[in-house]
Amino acid sequence: MNRHIVFFDAECPLCRTVKAALKKLDWNDAIFWYPVQEVSESVKERVNGYKNMYDEIFMYTKDKQMLTGFDTVRRILSILPATMPLALLLHLPFAKIIGDPAYRFVSTRRYKWLGRVTYNKS
Repeated sequence: MNRHIVFFDAECPLCRTVKAALKKLDWNDAIFWYPVQEVSESVKERVNGYKNMYDEIFMYTKDKQMLTGFDTVRRILSILPATMPLALLLHLPFAKIIGDPAYRFVSTRRYKWLGRVTYNKS
């Protein structure tokens, strides 16, 4: 598989909605979306050296980089042709200063705001 792998929380309504929208914009099929709920315990232990997989979105890039949170969002948007202009704005010098805390603010409150849905492996 020569695609980026994005690990997302399939019990999070926001995450599922964003994934569905971005998947429609992935005309080149460049991203493989993988639910965190299906990640093996051994992989979770290795990845938890970065952060808890349930706390932030993770991406394992084609060039074997591990990205989390806002950095993942920027990379995803830069891969998709339709969102590339937005990605350029998110790479301006001040964007990370604002983007990291904004991402964490939403991420830590998403269940409180939107609840949690049951994930059924299909």
